[in-house]
Amino acid sequence: MQKYKQNLGAKGESLALQFLRKNGYKIIARNFSCRFGEIDLIARQEKVTVFIEVKTRGSDSFGLPQEAINKEKIKHLWQSAQFYIKKHAHSDGEFRFDLVAIILGETPKFNLIKNVI
Repeated sequence: MQKYKQNLGAKGESLALQFLRKNGYKIIARNFSCRFGEIDLIARQEKVTVFIEVKTRGSDSFGLPQEAINKEKIKHLWQSAQFYIKKHAHSDGEFRFDLVAIILGETPKFNLIKNVI
């Protein structure tokens, strides 16, 4: 089961990467990891640094992908983003958190939720 989830997550991140590029995002980091957690993708969209969480499901039988974002996940995303900003980004820039929710099915369905946090 763990291997299935890893493969599903990797496939979702690859699909999200292509989807985001088509929608004007410039990807600057993938799987950024620090002591607080991991951020799936970090991108620039115009002058905004965007921290992106990707959630992928094979179907919606057990709920929507975005329902997997809980308080603990938000805390880790926020702390990881603060760490990234201190190390890599300009402090005067704008930042936001987006979510790409993907349901694979026969044809992948994407839901981009901006400012999720």
